Amino acid sequence: KAGGKSWAANSDYTAINEYSDSILEPLSFPDQPADTSSAPGVQCPGSEPLVCLFCSESIPLPQKDVLLRHLLMEHKLVIADVKLIADLRKYLLYWKGRFLEQPVTDFCSVIKTNSTGPVEKQEDYFLLCDVLPEDRVLREKLQQKRLEEVLEQQQKERDDCSFHRLCMFCSEEFTGNRSSLLNHMAREHSFSIGLPDNIVYCSEFLDTLQDKLDSLQCLYCEKTFRDKTTLKDHMRKKAHRRINAKNHEYDRFYVINYLELGKTWEEVQSEDDRELADDEDDDWSDWQAHPVSAVCLFCDHQSETLEQIYAHMKEAHGFDLHHLKTELNLKFYQQVKLVNFIRRQIHQSRCYSCMRTFDCRADALRHITTEGHVMKLPEMSAWDQPQYYFPTYENDALLCTLSDSEEGDGDEEHRGEEIPVIAEDISNLRALKQSSVLKQLLKERGGSS
Repeated sequence: KAGGKSWAANSDYTAINEYSDSILEPLSFPDQPADTSSAPGVQCPGSEPLVCLFCSESIPLPQKDVLLRHLLMEHKLVIADVKLIADLRKYLLYWKGRFLEQPVTDFCSVIKTNSTGPVEKQEDYFLLCDVLPEDRVLREKLQQKRLEEVLEQQQKERDDCSFHRLCMFCSEEFTGNRSSLLNHMAREHSFSIGLPDNIVYCSEFLDTLQDKLDSLQCLYCEKTFRDKTTLKDHMRKKAHRRINAKNHEYDRFYVINYLELGKTWEEVQSEDDRELADDEDDDWSDWQAHPVSAVCLFCDHQSETLEQIYAHMKEAHGFDLHHLKTELNLKFYQQVKLVNFIRRQIHQSRCYSCMRTFDCRADALRHITTEGHVMKLPEMSAWDQPQYYFPTYENDALLCTLSDSEEGDGDEEHRGEEIPVIAEDISNLRALKQSSVLKQLLKERGGSS
């Protein structure tokens, strides 16, 4: 059984055994609000080549380094921060036209090499960068255009109902909207790449992940294993069913990486954190709470207010948590354990009332409804156990909506009764006194005086 860490600490607990089967890794609902380059703005490799700014040389986009080397060696031109240019092909075409109109020195900074040496050994190199206002405006326009294209692509994917794909972990087939597969992988396999609405180029993203798995590579630590069984056990036991956020190969699949010119999601997030830390304005009058986005106990439905999620469970499933809390006089931690208990049984395709196990969750939910077991709880001893302090889903917002029984502040003194306390070992009090650190310090102090 799991133990040793607070359920509220978002811990990496490893095993929770129950009724001869177990949850061997933390589960998580889909997150709420992450190119082969470290820059998000770089476009996908296309068929149109890159052109030299000064001659007829052209190079395919995937070989852009060859062209940059050509510009340096043959024409002594350096383009600053190439990785931050959203559309390198259009950028080069623009400047090729401008260099035909005016000399390169009108736009570029001149860098003289070996300036202290003989004149015949000195060379002039040209730097094209966004210090030049025209270059800066061009880069920003290309970034804006790229963002518009990405958002348009994302909207198409969000509206697309022709999505068809197999799950990477269980080969279950999904058709319709992409969210059905992404939510399935998050809930059933504890693998989440984020909310569907944050993803773009989803099919290519999944192809990339599938190729890694087919190559027997762990998606998180990116180690390669000898066979699929070993890889599967590794990802399960090490809780590596997630992607490596430091791998910039994935940046282009997250809309956040296209929002600001030259900034990755890490930089955007760190700036947000600094703004919060540096904000000395204590006026909270315009503060608004974020929606809870709590998930139903029985289906994938999410609600943004407490009243909505409780009303949904009551109307759609006949489950009234408020009634159970009042009828059983449940304290806060008892409600926590009850919710975690029900979550776990349903995750394991088991009726939480009669403890009958089914082949899939849908069958278990059908049984719970048809047999009238929705509001029929087992004996309290079955779920009022310390192991259910641990959340079945680590980001279960429903737990944050729970409250104590409405008995006023006088109930505070009894709330501690629900919290397990590990007593100090006083079985051999005399030995403890003789070996105590305090006794030794007093003895040393007395000897020194």
